[in-house]
Amino acid sequence: MIKAVFFDLDDTLLWDQKSIKQAFVVTCKLAEERYGLNSLQLEEAVRDAARELYASYETYPFTQMIGINPFEGLWGNFLDDHDEFRKMKKIVPVYRKDAWTNGLKKMGINDPEFAQELAETFPENRRKLPFVYEETFKVLDALKKDYRLLLLTNGSPDLQQTKLKITSELVPYFDQIVISGDYGKGKPDTGIFEHALELMNVHKNEAIMVGDNLMTDILGANQVGMPSVWINRHQKERNEIIPTYEIKHLEELYPLLENLK
Repeated sequence: MIKAVFFDLDDTLLWDQKSIKQAFVVTCKLAEERYGLNSLQLEEAVRDAARELYASYETYPFTQMIGINPFEGLWGNFLDDHDEFRKMKKIVPVYRKDAWTNGLKKMGINDPEFAQELAETFPENRRKLPFVYEETFKVLDALKKDYRLLLLTNGSPDLQQTKLKITSELVPYFDQIVISGDYGKGKPDTGIFEHALELMNVHKNEAIMVGDNLMTDILGANQVGMPSVWINRHQKERNEIIPTYEIKHLEELYPLLENLK
């Protein structure tokens, strides 16, 4: 009998990839206007530069463990009370500027001052552009009547709370919110799932995990012995991780949960 539904946040309830994409579109447009650059090519160049730089910092293993991607580094402030987050807080201003500087250089433009401007514009735009999937609130409304809900998200507490602040309507739906940066390890670590089960006072067979990421949400649930639902909106190829269920739209949770009663 399922009593609780655990949800991932990014790209499960919040359309984070779209927010990042739109922030790039608006920011790269400035470079198109200034230098006549192809904004899509610049976006790709900056994304590549960001990934490369991000992986070069001493904080990289920590960001991997907690689950913070390079594009969150382009707008998060990491004002968290933890040594590794304090290091990140120092690194990110330089990281942002360098990512945009290197991206512009790949396009043949050497203008660090303009790169700094773009590095500051990107976070502003990301904050202004939160997207929630069209069915998110409808589904949470429906499920809240019969189930207790928990949000289980990887990331920096400061950044994940910022996302929740700019989409504050999400917060009241959840009995508990678990952020990997608070816990000390991210999904798929079994400990964070066990911690979530304890908080909700439910057995692993009484909760179900819903998420978009096979390597974190689904693998973690599988390892702890919880049933899992992979939300695969974009017809991605499945890897070796096998979810208990696969859906394309959150509303498919209704019949699925109904059958489990």
